Amino acid sequence: MSIISNNLKKIKPSPTIAVTQKARELKAAGKDVIGLGAGEPDFDTPENIKEAAIKAIKDGDTKYTAVDGTPALKKAIVDKFKRENNLDYDLDQITVGAGGKHVIYNAMMATLNEGDEVIVPAPYWVSYPDMVLLAGGTPIILECNEKQGFKVSPSELEKVITPKTKWIILNSPSNPTGACYSESDIRELSKVLTKHPHVYILSDDIYEHVIYEGFKFFTIAQINELKDRVLTMNGVSKAYSMTGWRIGYAAGPKEIVNAIAKIQSQSTTNPSSISQAAAVEALNGKQDFIKERAKSFQERRDFVVKALNEIDGIECLNPDGAFYVFPSCKGLIGKKDLNGNVLNNDSDFVKSLLENSGVAVVQGSAFGLEGFFRISYATSMENLKKALEKISSFCKSLS
Repeated sequence: MSIISNNLKKIKPSPTIAVTQKARELKAAGKDVIGLGAGEPDFDTPENIKEAAIKAIKDGDTKYTAVDGTPALKKAIVDKFKRENNLDYDLDQITVGAGGKHVIYNAMMATLNEGDEVIVPAPYWVSYPDMVLLAGGTPIILECNEKQGFKVSPSELEKVITPKTKWIILNSPSNPTGACYSESDIRELSKVLTKHPHVYILSDDIYEHVIYEGFKFFTIAQINELKDRVLTMNGVSKAYSMTGWRIGYAAGPKEIVNAIAKIQSQSTTNPSSISQAAAVEALNGKQDFIKERAKSFQERRDFVVKALNEIDGIECLNPDGAFYVFPSCKGLIGKKDLNGNVLNNDSDFVKSLLENSGVAVVQGSAFGLEGFFRISYATSMENLKKALEKISSFCKSLS
């Protein structure tokens, strides 16, 4: 009898974390590697947020807190939803966890029974299907190709909803594609979802503030008819460069929020008291730097998309948000690298790119769509220029 649970055997380690770790190992071994696999901003946490954490430590704010967040942080989250999304929530509709991933995991564990289906549009963030599997549910992968802008269409959504469907996960702006659902897109999807009152919506809004060229962010909880069935997840990781602080949060139905608290009370208990104090300052403090950072990301996006589209065999859409691009490498599949290895798929492509050119990216198949790869441009322009030169040279070397 194996010591490892059958549920755990259903899932695989995170491919994005694996790529980042592989790049670190190669760097430690003295190899010149440029890592474009990590999904975190390269900017530092703002000073006022760090100072709030230091003050919390000095003030002795180092004890257990309420399981699912301090009243001060819940109040800051309620105020954020009202200020930025015109959404009204009570404190008991808010949950705080150790990162957005933790919140989603808790939500799945708290709500899924064996056989429950969760619609996961692909390309998807790598953890969605595996979290569903761990919770005993069945991920229903709904493929969205580049012709659709990597977004779900209402007609396709209608086709995959069954009596067993419990959730659909929507992520806008998207990891890995940067695709964004406009208000019009969301209203069209809502027409389908209002017809199926048994389906709940998990809206992953973690990249809300990384949007470009005047794109207007809109979240599905703003549809009044659906709000009572939406769990809106967000956090401080991306907008405030606080990935390591591990604070995510969600707002939604009290029944789900209470169930998440029950799970958390028997697992992690509260998130770090220090991180929570810092998150209060993040949400309540100055916000002006967010647009400046988004402008910097947009400049990098423009450079990366242009450079990729100049490479024969590569095609890249121009995303509206997040800090990723998701180019197609289908035009290079079947070619050989300088070592004579045939690139049979996107996994072969990214493996050869890393080994021969020292650039770490993530294969599209890890996100549920074969023939693509993900680049994170959350790094310096200097690194991006070097990386794109290497990618171009690598692609030209294939035969």
